[in-house]
Amino acid sequence: MDRATTSHDVAVIGGGLVGAAIAWGLAKAGQRVAVLDEGDIAWRASRGNFALVWVQSKGLGMPQYAGWTVRSSNAWGGFADALKAQTGLDVCHQRPGGFHLALSERELEQREAMLKRLHNQPAMQRYDWEIVDRERLRRMLPQIGPEVVGASYCPLDGHVNSLRLLRALHVGMRLLGVTYLPNHAVDGIAWRDGEFAIQSSGGTVRSGKLVLAAGNGNARLGPMVGLAVPVRPQRGQIVVTEKTAPFLNYPVVTVRQTDEGGVMLGDSLEEAGFDATVGTGVVSAIADRAVRMFPLLARLNVVRTWAALRVMTPDGFPIYDHSATCPGAFVATCHSGVTLAANHALALAPLITEGRLPPEQFEVFSARRFDVPAAA
Repeated sequence: MDRATTSHDVAVIGGGLVGAAIAWGLAKAGQRVAVLDEGDIAWRASRGNFALVWVQSKGLGMPQYAGWTVRSSNAWGGFADALKAQTGLDVCHQRPGGFHLALSERELEQREAMLKRLHNQPAMQRYDWEIVDRERLRRMLPQIGPEVVGASYCPLDGHVNSLRLLRALHVGMRLLGVTYLPNHAVDGIAWRDGEFAIQSSGGTVRSGKLVLAAGNGNARLGPMVGLAVPVRPQRGQIVVTEKTAPFLNYPVVTVRQTDEGGVMLGDSLEEAGFDATVGTGVVSAIADRAVRMFPLLARLNVVRTWAALRVMTPDGFPIYDHSATCPGAFVATCHSGVTLAANHALALAPLITEGRLPPEQFEVFSARRFDVPAAA
């Protein structure tokens, strides 16, 4: 693309999993869509996630988020089928249920207490979960180590091949006529007479609506259209082993065997700013706990490690909002881009097409929840 002005119904800023899922859904709804993306220089959480479609334990402090997560988990099968039918790419979605393992009786007690608090919240959408003792767990996960005393289990949990998901969404966008604009870092956004003029390193893009889906970049972009988006980066590190024979038929929250045979390990939450450096101390701790859960992992070679930056709000829950001063501007930001991809494509995108976020459903997700005066 040259630096000439181009115009679309909707411009989506951000080509990761959140932006791509929304853009795919917008195009399915008949919108002319442009996706502005930084390209390979982006801090792309989509390439560093753990690829879970996860329900259990989400929503303590915001029960509506639990319901939103359940809705996406239930929609994921049809979403994966639609992507495969359109693109021929199988994202390998599986939902056998998932486990959170405990390495002591105290851990198991704390886990059960937390899940009970979660489900005792007013307005909570309850779903099935249970605490599984060691004897039953061994029948489901025969390779657990002697320190594993039990686990929580939820039948709604699953996982996917997240890199293939990102590829499928981009292929699907192209087939639907979405204009993908890499190397278009956004410098400024102006709104006038119902139209957005987005100034980028690749030229000006004009649109009737705008969706900010740029992850941690939303903190800078939001004020340009009258939106506060208080997000920060949070580092997570992942270890991947060589491929091995299938042994893990269920995803565990910190250990999962991929469809290709490798095993992913990950369990770190680090406040490190925009630093995606791999730390040997953290990687060692991740590997040690994983080997205690599944001793056979000790025999496998590590082939890759990496760090990525989550998109984290002050309370950990998503922000979905629209601008009062620049009508037609929306923001979508979360740290669960895989889990919520089905919702973003199938539920959120049609509402953006209509130009609305129903307050009875989305007011709780507005950044206005952070506008609470500090106590004297």
